[in-house]
Amino acid sequence: MTMRNNLRRIRPWQLALTAAVMALPLIPSAPAVKGIAFVRAARAEDSKLDTSRLVSVGGDITEIVYALGEERRLIARDTTSTYPEAALKLPNVGYMRALSPEGILAMNPTAIIAVEGSGPKEALAVLKNASVPFETVPSPFTRDGIIAKIDRVGALLGVPDKAKALEGKVAADLDAAIADAERRPEAERKRVLFILSAQNGRIMASGTGTAADGIIQLAGAVNAVGAFPGYKPLTDEAIIEAKPDIILMMDRGDAAGTRNEDLLAQPAIALTPAGEKKAIVRMDGIYILGFGPRTAAAARELNAAIYGG
Repeated sequence: MTMRNNLRRIRPWQLALTAAVMALPLIPSAPAVKGIAFVRAARAEDSKLDTSRLVSVGGDITEIVYALGEERRLIARDTTSTYPEAALKLPNVGYMRALSPEGILAMNPTAIIAVEGSGPKEALAVLKNASVPFETVPSPFTRDGIIAKIDRVGALLGVPDKAKALEGKVAADLDAAIADAERRPEAERKRVLFILSAQNGRIMASGTGTAADGIIQLAGAVNAVGAFPGYKPLTDEAIIEAKPDIILMMDRGDAAGTRNEDLLAQPAIALTPAGEKKAIVRMDGIYILGFGPRTAAAARELNAAIYGG
């Protein structure tokens, strides 16, 4: 674990990512659809969607579009869509939780696909009432949720065969990563505290039902604060009682986040096993929290960072 001593300037997309993480703590999984006829009707409707000029909202949605080889349809993307690098060349319509209907509609799209949790509600209402089709895609933070997300995007783009091929590849990769992680005995699994932010000594950590909680589980570790849902500030007592072996944070690459040395200087952190061993892991936020095609690789990398290897 190395400490970052150099401070750089904050970048707008990294502030947006932190806010996006906060905004997606408890998105429920989409309920199972009953009735084959209904499913077929929905798929038939999807196939009629004109996605020749597509605006993608959500880094995971954009990444799936590229993974399906359908990036030629994209005319714009949101601030969280930073992978692959080619996506950065697309016009940016703003942060997914602070969308401007005017900015999106000015792109003259034929369709908008947004991850569930985008907003604000007023902006979504305007977009949904416009003449442009607006589709949302659920994003549960699970293995099955990733596969369902690929399936949904593929259906909306009218490329179900490509989607099935990608689903098979991603599912096999996820299953292998999960199997590797599950070989570790429960008694040997380390406790991980995901810290979203630590400004002014105030620790904002991830409870259950979050992307951070999901990736910690996929990596074969235990969420050190699994007693509450969503993201919440922790008291010093709660931090000490959590007894994390590892502290996980997003790697911002600049001064947006607390430096390792400053975090470790906090008395409550210093009293934890992670603090004593200076065990802090930093990884790209979109990579570990996106729950898209790269999630299996992110889980493996996090597992290696936690346990060595």
